[in-house]
Amino acid sequence: MTLAMDLMNYALIAAFVVIGLCQMMAMIRVVIGPSTGDRILALDTMVVNAIGLIVLMGIAQGTRVYFEVSLIIAMLGFVSTVAYARFVLRGDIIE
Repeated sequence: MTLAMDLMNYALIAAFVVIGLCQMMAMIRVVIGPSTGDRILALDTMVVNAIGLIVLMGIAQGTRVYFEVSLIIAMLGFVSTVAYARFVLRGDIIE
């Protein structure tokens, strides 16, 4: 049983590292993105990575609160990405 728990801990650490690296690469794309579309896509990727980090935190701590928080952030991230894309394309959000 301890071997399975050790493997789970190593897998969680590896997942934190990989998603953290992905988050940093997306931040770099936001800063040096050649176009506005690339920056919007990088921001959306950062939201997805943040959701992944929150879910991993919930798994590591063994609580369900983080999963509900990740659902709320996913909804807000989708709405904000759509609003930002509409603003860039049309110049206004509300018609």
